[in-house]
Amino acid sequence: MNQELISYVNYEAIDTDQWDRCLDNAPNSLIYARSWYLDKLCDRWDALVMGNYRYVMPLTYRQKFGIRYLYQPLFCQQLGIFPTPTREVSQLFLQEVARRFSFAEINLNAMQLPVDSVGGYEKRQNLLLSLVDSYEVMAGNYSQHTRRKLKKASKHQLSLVSSISAVEYLRFKKKNQQVRLSEKEMQKLRNILAFALSRSLGQIYGVYSPGNELCAAAFFIRDKYRVTYLSAISSAEGKKYQAMYFLIDRFIQENAGKEYLLDFEGSQIPGVARLYTGFGASPEKYHHYRYNRLPWWLKWLKK
Repeated sequence: MNQELISYVNYEAIDTDQWDRCLDNAPNSLIYARSWYLDKLCDRWDALVMGNYRYVMPLTYRQKFGIRYLYQPLFCQQLGIFPTPTREVSQLFLQEVARRFSFAEINLNAMQLPVDSVGGYEKRQNLLLSLVDSYEVMAGNYSQHTRRKLKKASKHQLSLVSSISAVEYLRFKKKNQQVRLSEKEMQKLRNILAFALSRSLGQIYGVYSPGNELCAAAFFIRDKYRVTYLSAISSAEGKKYQAMYFLIDRFIQENAGKEYLLDFEGSQIPGVARLYTGFGASPEKYHHYRYNRLPWWLKWLKK
């Protein structure tokens, strides 16, 4: 490979047209790395760029006590280098990262393999389901557990709407979330929803109970052929009726036979992972990358 320089590019100097063209041509393209998505999600982000946007790596960072550190934003499962880097390219980028940041805790994308570098790696699991087959073929791959849940859901008069409003969704999420999001985090989700829906990149499915109350909802967002199940929520009533099983099954029915890859974003929680694998989803490994070279008097802050 001809040696090309890696430049640190401040946010204001990023050419977003070239950035997004790079993502358009990347086999490992992800919605999380799109310039608009990072804009909605991060208070600030800079980048490492090799050559004339041949390879790019977003740098999502914060600053505390004058020290900048890399972190993984909420609603952003994987980042790293795009397009798929060679080991040499990955090595060069991570060396540059270590030179510029004293602390990093980030997720690399699934097509970026570990290389020798500062710090260490931890394997994590994503779950993906190809929708290219007919619904009959995919339903034949459902687990017995999933079929029982769907049979239970069918006993209730559930109804599905494939385009509920962002306002209704956010109100429902705020009321039923178990892990409380801050108002700032809710605003970031609101911004992503507004942009994605206005450009037909997103869709919010809602399930209504026999009493016509919203009891489950999920926001799907698309980047080329990959559709990400980005944010979902059920009420206590929805859990009782197995409404999320009903919702996912109906999404699969509506999109079966398309060249889509449904990205469940995986889960480290066994019960949630069981929900996704029950629909036939297959594992995809990616790596969490972490190092800590903070001064001794700051290390206790980031344990």
